[in-house]
Amino acid sequence: MKKSIRLILTFLVFGGYFFTSQAQMVNAFKGRKTRILFLLDASGSMLAQMDQSNRWSVAVTFISNMVDSLRAVSDVEVGLRVFGHTQPNDKRDCHDTKLEVPFSAFNHKEFQKRIKQIKPLGYTSITQSLLATENDFPQDKTARNIIIIITDGVEECNGDPCQVSELLQRKGIILKPFIVGMGTDSEAFRKQYLCAGKYYNAETASEFNKIMGVIVNQSLNNTSVQFNLLDEAGMPRESDIPITLFDADNGQMVEHFVHTMNGKGIPDTLYLDPLRKYNMLVHTLPPLSKNNIEIIPGIHNTVALPTPRGDLQLKIGGITSYRSLGAVVIPSPGYKAPNGESIDPNIINHQLFNSSKKYITGSYDVEILSTPRIRFNGVTIRQNKTTTLEIPSPGMLQLSLSRDIAGAVFVKRENQKLEWVMDLPLGSGKHNLVMQPGVYQVIYRPKSETRTLYTKNKEFKITTGTNTMLTL
Repeated sequence: MKKSIRLILTFLVFGGYFFTSQAQMVNAFKGRKTRILFLLDASGSMLAQMDQSNRWSVAVTFISNMVDSLRAVSDVEVGLRVFGHTQPNDKRDCHDTKLEVPFSAFNHKEFQKRIKQIKPLGYTSITQSLLATENDFPQDKTARNIIIIITDGVEECNGDPCQVSELLQRKGIILKPFIVGMGTDSEAFRKQYLCAGKYYNAETASEFNKIMGVIVNQSLNNTSVQFNLLDEAGMPRESDIPITLFDADNGQMVEHFVHTMNGKGIPDTLYLDPLRKYNMLVHTLPPLSKNNIEIIPGIHNTVALPTPRGDLQLKIGGITSYRSLGAVVIPSPGYKAPNGESIDPNIINHQLFNSSKKYITGSYDVEILSTPRIRFNGVTIRQNKTTTLEIPSPGMLQLSLSRDIAGAVFVKRENQKLEWVMDLPLGSGKHNLVMQPGVYQVIYRPKSETRTLYTKNKEFKITTGTNTMLTL
């Protein structure tokens, strides 16, 4: 497991603003491109005062310093899309958005030059601008595409930025965006942007600079996560189970690994992207899941899920004629997983005899695929215990059919009730059938006869380890 590479951000005072020391900034996602697109509001309201300057100047100054710092960071590219800067406000142009600086290597000087040339002018059209970003990122399935939206206003063009953001995340184009509100922390503002991404509000230049530093920290730093699989006492003692992690927004698989404990009984640590939300599928029997897992950047996170297990052992007494006998294991009606999760009542496993398999604790119905079938209902699996189901060794029915016969074999139960076992094989000849010990009755007639009076009955017995001959 790779050691965590922690991003250290040092904020130095320079001209009344904070900027990041480029010598200390590291991209922890080595070998993968991280592309950061600044989606910048240049509507007229950005000229409103903020401290001794205005919102636009605060944003431009800090973004310029940040981009200059990112120049020294490997595998990081920046881009700039601006909206509301080519048409005056009275034009109410909802399509006033433009990619001013496309992504490319070493475009930092071009970025800084262009952002300083732009002047706030027009209308706030965030939804159209966000939608247009789909074509801003190069086609690269391995890249981490990040959008930082900086704005001081709500959508003015009746669009839905939340819907567009969700669409882009579901398509796997971007990670969850960051949204920085500048001095407009109203209820309407929060309501519109909280669902679109990770929302921050900055009332002052100092707050804005610190927030931007936190965002870059999260963008470039991976985060450690420990997965605890808990027993019934709430202790992380379960292990050796495959786990799959999915992106909660688009369903794409992110990680697939086998849970491991070190020599001290501590689960392994993984390093995950803190900008994602995760769904976890633990491949126990039955499988368990935990959805919408959020991890906190820059710290060691713990994700816990109750997965107490016990063993089910299937045995056949004595020497067996079975080549391969199995059983179907099904959760009993009303079964609930230890975490309260409802489980699909369908088959969860086909287990072979003379084997042992681990299951989540609870109640199961087990149907053995013998002839006749044997069913055990309400089999209880207990933590760290072995529940054993044993059946007797079978016998052999050597069935000889002199002609085509129509009929079926029934087993005689203790109450003399006949229970269907199987239809007679088709065609004349010899048939060897492996069957469980018991008393049986065959009811049959020649196919060539068309009257019921030709129906006959024969009783026979199957004994463990012996051959029984029957001629019809």
